[in-house]
Amino acid sequence: MSVRKRKWTTGKGHAREAWVVDYVDGKKTRRLKTFTKKKDADAFAATASVEVRKGTHVADSASVTVKEAGDNWIATARAADLERATIAQYQQHLDYHIEPFIGGARLSQLSAPAVRAFEDRLRQEGRSKAMIGKVIRSLGSLLADAQEQGLVAHNAVRELSRRRRGGKNGHADGRQKGKLEVGVDIPTNGEIKTIVHNVEGPWRPLIVTAIFSGLRASELRGLAWDNVDFEKGVVRVRQRADRYKQIGPPKSKASSRDVPLSPLTLNTLREWKLKCPKGDLDLVFPNGKGNVESLANIINRGLAPPQIKAGITITRIDEEGAPVLDENGSPVMIAKYRGMHALRHFYASWCINRKEDGGIGLPPKMVQERLGHSSITMTMDVYGHLFPSDDNAKELAAAEHALLA
Repeated sequence: MSVRKRKWTTGKGHAREAWVVDYVDGKKTRRLKTFTKKKDADAFAATASVEVRKGTHVADSASVTVKEAGDNWIATARAADLERATIAQYQQHLDYHIEPFIGGARLSQLSAPAVRAFEDRLRQEGRSKAMIGKVIRSLGSLLADAQEQGLVAHNAVRELSRRRRGGKNGHADGRQKGKLEVGVDIPTNGEIKTIVHNVEGPWRPLIVTAIFSGLRASELRGLAWDNVDFEKGVVRVRQRADRYKQIGPPKSKASSRDVPLSPLTLNTLREWKLKCPKGDLDLVFPNGKGNVESLANIINRGLAPPQIKAGITITRIDEEGAPVLDENGSPVMIAKYRGMHALRHFYASWCINRKEDGGIGLPPKMVQERLGHSSITMTMDVYGHLFPSDDNAKELAAAEHALLA
């Protein structure tokens, strides 16, 4: 691999010069790449030399466009038999957010600064912060798939992420990532009592079961009566319903599990079974016609009303962070907990800290099994800070004294 200066004169008699990197790629093809500055040529030569040795280098002329890589990415997702909802979301991100702005760019041209510029463009076009985050994650997945196929050497999204993490704990200033907080992400015991007291009608058995079983919303929506064992007092998770109301297997192998039910939950379900709408799927929590209930209905008609009735609310905030006001100029109040996962978080924290209520706190492995997490690492990453710590200063002092006395 060589870097040489090239000089020439234009047709109008102007002297020009540039720096050319002359090299042979991993496919034994001679490549030339031109730069206006020597330092840029040297930097490219150093990087390309390493990539060629590793077999990861892709020349600009051999690189595909983001659109072409995106089509490959969707095809890979379908071949891997990913969930229909996941593939649909990928396709939306590709069609409405990625292709319109960078679809024609070659993968080899995507650098960390280019991804940052793409983020800024999405922001200027009015995409919300949450949507931008989702789109960038999809772009990172697209580039990862392209890397596996040898279409690009680097994943610019991951490079940008590493730069931003900086500090060892995931932020440039070394701060920890936000942890789930009781009263913010996790309902307090008092809030749960109030929700249980105020939830009514056909939503009561669903909300009570969610609180005291920790099942995912998709697992609740796909739960069949055959999988509720009243004699043993357990619910068997063997299927789930996706966003398209299609019944399928659990999220993962670990998600297939048996979860014990509390006396209140069992009694509530016994009463509900007598009134439950009948359908071919024999679901525990169907809609009025016996079919799969939508998640939006569960949240808007089941989870939100008891919170609003009891005053468990927060001020609605717009995308700019300002409070939304009604026609009278008063803040618009909405339910504090807007997702069913808040009830799953409560169940996890309740299992961990039941000693406070006179019960027995469960060890991490058992919490993992109850929640259906694929690994103990996932459980500890999300809920590790909720487990009681015995290594306080007094106990350390006592242990030290006992050792040295």
